Amino acid sequence: MWTMKGCDVNMKYALIGCGRIATNHMTAAVNNKLRIVAVCDVMEKKTEDLLVKHELSDNPDIKRYVDYKLMIEKEKPELVSIATESGNHAAIALDVIKMGINVIIEKPMAMSIADADAIIDAAEKYGVKVSACHQNRFNIAIQKLRKALEDGRFGKLSHGSIHVRWNRNRGYYDQAPWRGTWKEDGGALMNQCIHGIDLLRWMMGDEIEEIYGATRQRFHGYLEAEDVGMAVIKFKNGAIGTIEGTTNVYPKNLEETLYIFGENGTVKIGGTSTNNIDVWDFADETAEDAENKGLCEQTSNVYGNGHTSLFADMTDAIKNDRKPYVDAVAGRNALEAVLSIYKSQKTGKPVRYPLSDFASIDMKGEF
Repeated sequence: MWTMKGCDVNMKYALIGCGRIATNHMTAAVNNKLRIVAVCDVMEKKTEDLLVKHELSDNPDIKRYVDYKLMIEKEKPELVSIATESGNHAAIALDVIKMGINVIIEKPMAMSIADADAIIDAAEKYGVKVSACHQNRFNIAIQKLRKALEDGRFGKLSHGSIHVRWNRNRGYYDQAPWRGTWKEDGGALMNQCIHGIDLLRWMMGDEIEEIYGATRQRFHGYLEAEDVGMAVIKFKNGAIGTIEGTTNVYPKNLEETLYIFGENGTVKIGGTSTNNIDVWDFADETAEDAENKGLCEQTSNVYGNGHTSLFADMTDAIKNDRKPYVDAVAGRNALEAVLSIYKSQKTGKPVRYPLSDFASIDMKGEF
């Protein structure tokens, strides 16, 4: 279980990519009192709009760039976060790491197993910290669930499941043409569902034996990638997991729900982004359990509140030379699960682990 660490007001921070998710990165940087030295985007208007939104446009200490390599060279930040199109994450991350800079990478960490492995290897070679931005691990409900697992309260695990039932309409994709493409994004599983897939794999013990999946494109014929996918996971510990992810729910996001079932416990984490406790039942019930039932963490959007905690953890990891709570291996694990479902869809066969190499671009022409 993770515990909140102090802020580092002296750490120099820079942001690469000023699109939709960037506001959560900027909020996290401000909340952690990081010294924001620069922001970068190839579209200058996006940079300015982001700074205006956070009332930082008049701050003379924050420089604007369109070239991230030049930004790093001149500003020499200690920490960079990457919030660009998904297809650019790996290449930018590798450039940043080779410059000796610690980095937070938005999900997915990469679009191929080869690139994810290259990031892990480069981080080790150049001695920097890498955190994959799976911020839902820091949700209050998720942290309570994790503690119950680590304390052994479930006993032997039976099965678990994640259901991401969201809506994404034509307007969402028209805003950014890279969305829904195999090269830059992937489909519902890679974009909208990877956080939930990360949580399921993490909670069920991480070690997978086999995945069998199927994906379809039902309502978004203008995209390359899937809008619904399902899978069955065989974990090495004998437990079974199921995944259901879609952007086809009418008329708006319905839920993101995680279930964990054990011989001595049942938990359902619900809400729009696994932020509420809907069911919390254990054989060894305590006074705290009564407080957990019905817990609801208020969030302003589907991204939740976890970016601030993830940034806090990363700055502490840098300061104390330890592994981040959500490291690059965690990012690879989530990516591996999604790519395994894609490969299973492509081949029509179960995928045995480990997945040696596969990329989202290998799915081109599937639908």
